[in-house]
Amino acid sequence: MTRAALLVLADGRFPAGGHAHSGGAEAAVKAGLVTGAASLEDFCRGRLHTAGLVSAGLAAAAALGVDPAALDAAADARTASPALRLAARRLGRQLVRAARATWPSAELDVLARQFPKGAHQPVVLGLTARAAGLTAADAAHCAVYDSVSGPASATVRLLSLDPFDATGVLARLAPELDRVADRAVEAARAVVDEGVDALPAASAPLLEIQAEAHAAWPVRLFAS
Repeated sequence: MTRAALLVLADGRFPAGGHAHSGGAEAAVKAGLVTGAASLEDFCRGRLHTAGLVSAGLAAAAALGVDPAALDAAADARTASPALRLAARRLGRQLVRAARATWPSAELDVLARQFPKGAHQPVVLGLTARAAGLTAADAAHCAVYDSVSGPASATVRLLSLDPFDATGVLARLAPELDRVADRAVEAARAVVDEGVDALPAASAPLLEIQAEAHAAWPVRLFAS
C-alpha cells in the first residue's frame, strides 16, 4: 500500500469528471442559501453528514470487497432523486475509465462490463482504492473529502469567492471529515456480517429537491 496513491486519487486534477459537478452548490447559490464563506461552511457541513457519510460507507464497503452489485443497489435505494442517480452513474463511468488506465484491475474490468452506463461513483471509488492498494479508511476519506471539496471549488467560480476563504472552510471541517470517515468504515465493516442494511442511510431532502430543479434549468454552469 502506498500513501502516494491516496494523494493521486484525492487530487482534484485526477480526470474523474468531478470538476463539472457542484455537489448541489449551484442550486444553493441561486436559492440564496450559499452567499459567502460562512454559509458555504454550513452547506458543506450538512452535505458531509448526509451525502458524504453515505458515500463514504459505500466506498469503504467496496474497498473491503463487498459485492459491487449489492452496493450499487444500496446506493440507488439511498438516492431518491433521479437526477442525482444519473449524475452519480456518469461520475462512476468517468472514474472507472480513469481508474482502469491508472491502476489496471480485473475487478474494475468486471465492473465496467457489468455497468456499461456506470455504477454509482462511491462504489467505483471504493474499488479504485482497492485496485490502488489503499484501505477502506482511505476510500472513506476520499469520499468525505470529495463531498465538500466539490461544492467549495464550485462556489469559488459561482460567487467569485476568495479561494483562501474556501480553503479555510475545508480546513475547519477537517476534524469532522475524520470523524465521519471513521463512522463510515465502522458501518462498512458491519456489512460483512449484517449485509448492506448496515450502511448509513442519512438523507438530505433539500439537496434532492434542488437537484431535480437544477436538472431542469435550461442554462447552468455545472452538470449537477
